[in-house]
Parts: sequence; C-alpha cells; structure tokens
Amino acid sequence: MLTLEFLAGLLEKNRPAAQARVREFALGGQGFSFNSEPAIMGVVNLSAGSWYRESVCLSADAAIARGKVLAAQGAAIVDIGAESTLSNTELVGAELQNSKLLPVLSGLRAAGVLVSVETYHPEVARACLAAGANVLNLTGTERGETIYRAVAEHDAAVILCYVQGANVRTVGDFDLTADPVPAMYEFFAREIETATRCGVQKIFVDPGLGFYYRNLQDSTVRVRHQMTTFLNTFRLRTLGFPTCHALPHAFEYFGEEVRSAEPFFAVLAALGKTDLFRTHEVPRIKAVLETMKAF
Repeated sequence: MLTLEFLAGLLEKNRPAAQARVREFALGGQGFSFNSEPAIMGVVNLSAGSWYRESVCLSADAAIARGKVLAAQGAAIVDIGAESTLSNTELVGAELQNSKLLPVLSGLRAAGVLVSVETYHPEVARACLAAGANVLNLTGTERGETIYRAVAEHDAAVILCYVQGANVRTVGDFDLTADPVPAMYEFFAREIETATRCGVQKIFVDPGLGFYYRNLQDSTVRVRHQMTTFLNTFRLRTLGFPTCHALPHAFEYFGEEVRSAEPFFAVLAALGKTDLFRTHEVPRIKAVLETMKAF
C-alpha cells in the first residue's frame, strides 16, 4: 500500500536529491523551464502493431491531423514512431520507417509542431534529423556515437532510454534489485558522458518503463517496479538533465478502464519530479498536472 509514511521516508532518505536542478533548453525556438514547469509529449503511432488504438494512424494525413490535435490539446512535443516496442509485432526496417515517418515529420514541422522521432536505426535518425526532427527518442544502444554526432550536428535533443540490450526489441531480463536507481544512474551517466563528448547538449533520460522485459510480465512485479521508479525519479535528476517517462497502462488492474491508467501513473510521476510526460492521453494528463499545480 502506498502511504504518506512511505513518501515521507523516501524524501527523508534522499532530501539533497529532491533539491537537484536540471538543465533547461530550447527546442525549435521554444524554451522549456523544466525546474518549474513539466511538459507533455503526445504520441502518434504509425505501426499497426501498436496496441493503444487511439494513437494508431495508418496514413500520413491521419497522423498529421492527430499530431495537430495533440498539440492543440497541450502537447509541447509530438512523438512519432513506425515500429511498435512490443516483442511480438513485426520488425520495420530503416527504409520503411523513413517512408512512413518523413511525410508526417514534414507535415507537423510545417504546422509549427515540435516533433520527436522514436527509433534505434542510425539511418532513420540521420534522415529525420536532417528533415527537421527536434528530438530523437533513442530506443537502442548500438552505434551510439554515430547517432549522438548526428543529434549534435542538428542542435537537436536526445532521449536516452534505459535499454538492457542492443535495442528495445532485443532486451533481456531486467535486473530486479530492491532499488532500481543505482543501475539506471550508472547507465545514464555513461551515456551522458558519451553524448556530451560527441557534442550533444540537450538530453533527457528515460527509465524505459513501457518496454517489454520478459521477467516483468507478472503484473504485480511490473506495477510495483513502475511505481517505485516513478516515485524515485527525482534521484535521477542529480545527473543534471531532465527525466522523461512513458506512462504505462497496468491492464490487469484497470481492465476496461485502461485509459485511466496513464492519468493515475502521471500522479506518481509528478510526485517524483518527472520533467516530460510521454502519453497517449494528452488532455487527461494536462488536467492532472494542472490540478496538482493548483494544490
């Protein structure tokens, strides 16, 4: 049971980290004040394998229209991806990803929408950055320096996802220690050092809570891990960069009310001082964050 006593103990053990400030920067001329105002990232899925049906768009026109709606609803950034992270869905090669992503990217940027592109393919990263992507949502660890140099060349930002494997589709088992933060901290510190050495200045860290790890499929284990990570997120801010969270769903607990899951997890993520909320439910998350701010 999540209790006030638990939250008080967590803060008391990590009080210096609770005061940590992170780097603030601009994307596409738009400034972000992460230390005082979290931001929302909306999702457009160009893959039929993505389970969240409300976010799936199977044509460029539909994807551009959804992206514009998400921006109007309060998304500061729109994240587009052409391959699902689910383990049982079809792999999508770099050429096909580009054919799906580039028209949508072009349409959204022409409308003034900031765009993040999710991929682990260097060829996709280079093509989308050249076409105006503001953020690279990096879901892999291979050929990192090549990708980081491309991000730096275009003065873009990168989201460093916690991926235990070459990419999100080849992850192994998750290290289920009592405290997930030290291993994440070590991983992010190493990637930040590499990225900054390659010239990247705009970085988010993402604990990767929506990724498919085999030994996190037990619902109780997975949700406990997700809740623990959300509430401990402020400890990662001592790395000096803002944290991004993809809000999960907990089907087993929410059932037919699964669309209420992301707003619930957003509360925990906000308590943990998350800076960027990646969500399929932009207006609901906006309402949650505005209500918590008003308290």
